[in-house]
Amino acid sequence: MRPTRFTRSTRYALTACAATAALLATACSGAGAGGSSSDSKSINVLMVGNPQMEDIAKLTKSTFTKETGIKVNFTVLPENELRDKVTQDVATKAGQYDVATIGAYEVPIWQKNGWLHELSSYADQDKGFDKGDLLKPMVQSVSGSDGKLYALPFYGESSFLMYRKDVFAQKGLKMPEHPTWQQVADLAAKVDGAQPGMRGICLRGLAGWGELGAPLTSVVNTFGGTWFTKDWKAQVNGEGFKNATNFYVNLVRKHGEAGAAQAGFTECLNAMSQGKVAMWYDATSAAGSLEDPSTSKAAGKIGYVYAPVEKTKSSGWLWAWAWAMPKTTKKADAASKFMLWASSKKYEKLVGEKLGWARVPAGKRASTYGIPQYEKAAASFGDITLKSIQQADPTNPGVQPRPTVGIQFVAIPEFQDLGTKTTQEISAAIAGRTSVDTALNDGQKQAEDVAKNYAK
Repeated sequence: MRPTRFTRSTRYALTACAATAALLATACSGAGAGGSSSDSKSINVLMVGNPQMEDIAKLTKSTFTKETGIKVNFTVLPENELRDKVTQDVATKAGQYDVATIGAYEVPIWQKNGWLHELSSYADQDKGFDKGDLLKPMVQSVSGSDGKLYALPFYGESSFLMYRKDVFAQKGLKMPEHPTWQQVADLAAKVDGAQPGMRGICLRGLAGWGELGAPLTSVVNTFGGTWFTKDWKAQVNGEGFKNATNFYVNLVRKHGEAGAAQAGFTECLNAMSQGKVAMWYDATSAAGSLEDPSTSKAAGKIGYVYAPVEKTKSSGWLWAWAWAMPKTTKKADAASKFMLWASSKKYEKLVGEKLGWARVPAGKRASTYGIPQYEKAAASFGDITLKSIQQADPTNPGVQPRPTVGIQFVAIPEFQDLGTKTTQEISAAIAGRTSVDTALNDGQKQAEDVAKNYAK
């Protein structure tokens, strides 16, 4: 395998520019500008529009700002828009944001490009932060090649299957703790229409490498497929990838949510919480919102089991939404104070006491799972979430060796563009505008072009 060449090229930055067409290629650079510390009392934070981020936007002014005097200006965007916006800002060194939420895919790549501040020194200096309490998989996912933290995890997740216990009971059905995907498909057919307007299952169909691409790639892995072999042979139209995609598309078309081609994480969360679907395969982090009776009609009615499998023993993904500081910021001190607070035990306690313990941004700290109030609130999903995170293996997620780490993504700069374009075609297949074969053949051509950069 050829060593990955993140630090020797601007390929990722150029890919980011292509994804956000408003950029000029000459504006992109493979290295970030050095930021300087400042005691400024205002910072700009860009974050994904998930429930946990909406919670922190509500709590910051009355707590963090009140205690520190630092005003936090939040910009909240849907996942796909967030990825384009933050990539554009960081790659072009625009410096519009002091803090941004990024994930396990971006951290190692952006660190090698010199775009991020290292954060280990800040975490080590804050005695109350307790860096040693962070779960090992989360630390690894937000660390650079030098072993230092380049982002602070806000919450961590794997994936699992959520289902309506009451609906299954009414139908006399039993959900296995470790279901196969074929069992899931059979169950989806039986619970489809169990209640007025209820579909059998929700699966993301919204294009995007981190939207449809995340659950689909985990299905591809367990069906025996992969984006690339260890020696960089593209496999997008290979047997395993094709079988998984046909299965996924057929399942969501037959028994999936209405408007599936436009449904991402947020839409599926709403569908499950409002009783529109009987099952949902997605991120473990969704459980906190589903168990909040103030927003979810399904609270207390949901069961949780491990991610469905086919040829592998497990198939749950691994992800962390984390706070990162671009090197372009001139407000490093204020930004670091916010990030340390937002990822702290203190903040978790604040959420539990103010909003409910089920809504704690969990999955990142071992101590969270020893808090009596959280254990009680998360009794139905806490243990399986922690075990799914611990069992996830980014180095060996399928049936064959891989050229890079990553479960639901390929850890190369080009994957952002490759994954997004391929899922656009697969989303079109879900909508009935093209066939799976056509979508995967197009994806294969693009994957082969990417592979040329790495194959010996």
